[in-house]
Amino acid sequence: MKFKLIAGSMLATVATLGALQAAPVSAQLVPEPWVTVGSKDGSVSYGAGVKIFDLGAEIATGKGKTGVDVLKFISLPVVSPFVGLGLYGGDVAYSGGVQFSPGGNTFFGVGYHSIRGINGQVGIRF
Repeated sequence: MKFKLIAGSMLATVATLGALQAAPVSAQLVPEPWVTVGSKDGSVSYGAGVKIFDLGAEIATGKGKTGVDVLKFISLPVVSPFVGLGLYGGDVAYSGGVQFSPGGNTFFGVGYHSIRGINGQVGIRF
C-alpha cells in the first residue's frame, strides 16, 4: 500500500515537472548510454540502456527473467526523473527513478523496478 502511494506521488511529480520542461539542449541530440546493476530479494540484476530526446530503452535481466523497458525522462538542468513500463517474461513491469548530471561526461542514477528492485546507473555522454 505504501509503495502505491510512493509510486503515485512520483508519477504526479514527474507529470508536474513535465509541464515545466524547458527546450532540449544540444547534448540531448546524442544518445546517452548507461549500465545498471541492482538487487531484489537477494537476486542480482544487470542491464544497459540508452536515452535520446527524453525517451529511453533499457534491456536487463533479473530474477531469472530478461526483458525490455521503455522510459520517459523529464530533462531538467541537473536531474532527469523518469518513469517506465516494461515486459519481462510475460510480466508487465513498472519503474521510476532519477538520473543526476554533476557536470562533465558522466551521469549517475538510482531507480526502482518492480521486478529487478533497487538499481544504480552509471552513464556517459559523448
